Amino acid sequence: MTETAPGKAPWSELFSPGLVAKLGIVLLGVWINAADTLVTTTIMPSVAADIGGYEAFSWAVAGFLMGSVIASASAGRLAEIFGLGRASTVAGIVFALGCVGSALALDMNLFLAGRLVQGIGSGWFSGFAMVAIAQLFPRRQLARVFAIVSGVWGIATLLGPLLGGLLAESGQWRVVFWAFAVQAVLFAILAPRAFGNAEGKALSGRVPLVQLVLIALGIGVIGMADRLAQPAMQLAAIAGGMTLLGMTLWVDRHAPVPLLPRQASNPFSVIGAGYLAVFALTAASSPFSIYVPPILQQLRDLSPLEAGYVVGAMALAWTCAAFVVSNVRDGRERVPLVAGAALVCTGVSLQLWLVPQLHIAAIVGAGVVMGLGFGLCSALINRRAIIHLTTDEEAIGSAALMTVRQVGGAVGAALAGVAANVAGFGDGLSDASALATAQTVFIAGLPLALLGLLAALQMTRSPRFQN
Repeated sequence: MTETAPGKAPWSELFSPGLVAKLGIVLLGVWINAADTLVTTTIMPSVAADIGGYEAFSWAVAGFLMGSVIASASAGRLAEIFGLGRASTVAGIVFALGCVGSALALDMNLFLAGRLVQGIGSGWFSGFAMVAIAQLFPRRQLARVFAIVSGVWGIATLLGPLLGGLLAESGQWRVVFWAFAVQAVLFAILAPRAFGNAEGKALSGRVPLVQLVLIALGIGVIGMADRLAQPAMQLAAIAGGMTLLGMTLWVDRHAPVPLLPRQASNPFSVIGAGYLAVFALTAASSPFSIYVPPILQQLRDLSPLEAGYVVGAMALAWTCAAFVVSNVRDGRERVPLVAGAALVCTGVSLQLWLVPQLHIAAIVGAGVVMGLGFGLCSALINRRAIIHLTTDEEAIGSAALMTVRQVGGAVGAALAGVAANVAGFGDGLSDASALATAQTVFIAGLPLALLGLLAALQMTRSPRFQN
């Protein structure tokens, strides 16, 4: 059956009785994930001031993403084995348990344990959302679904920092996690009703455990680099972790139960280049979200609410740009896709230059440039990858898009943590450590952003790019 082009298919189709409930549950999962990310970024300086643990600051993100990676990497297989509805219920319950753990934490280690469990739940329902988008929505509507998903991120951009900032300023940051626990339980109850007909046939009754272990070890080794004293040991840990992540691709290519599509390890294919672009661009953006709030709170006396909105401007720009490209037709993505990756590179370069100068408007502008770039290219990369998946790889391939994004986020957070702790951030937040962090933490982002741009260019050069 020939699909209607995105520009001709009506928006009202997404809100028909057959699709609106499915869309609603997908967006609930996206909202929980997006708002949790933005709220946690806003409240983390208050959390560290309350329970200590500045040396593990980046692990509130890296640990969360490590759990997300492991979970989302298995989401495609679990959806095939157990059915999308039942698997999504488990995801919501696990996320809720992690929220309860963080809410009750008395020290940073317990808090991070809760974040890890939250990450597992978040990774599952984020991965399941990608599977649902691929399986339950017409391909002619994929760009619009991703645009609406970006719209939810935009709403979270407005409400997340507001919620986190108000609660942090009143000393009630723990309430954040109780609120998300309630929403996760609601997701667990409603998901089977919306996704129950998306059972899928399992390609195997097994989960690719070897690949999942390699991913966990790779991220863990990189993350531990910031706890090592000698720079040579830190570089060795980073190199070792990246090697383990690279080994995952080799093992997966020869594994009887693959984690990724067959073309994932080939950076010259549409799918492989798309995954590489998602990984590198996401990794390049991590320092801005994690470290700009504490830097500005310390050096410019911003409140948690104000600092949260500085970071939130990036997500709002992402949302606006995503709607601009929502009607781009298949085969015409070349210009906005490459332009978006180039804007991400520009945004990282501006952050490296402008954040140490501490001009609020300029820092917001740098974040907006990066957000516009992600908005232009992210949904189009996702769509091109999904369209090029074979039928038997649709579940694992669509879920892998979220996996690769979260691996990039975790690696970027871990690398930023190493740079920040070298600058003295781990010894406590002071004017000197905040300024040194502002001067060093964005350095690793620039080569990653350039790698993402090269991958985006390769994705558009492939002879398979045109249908």
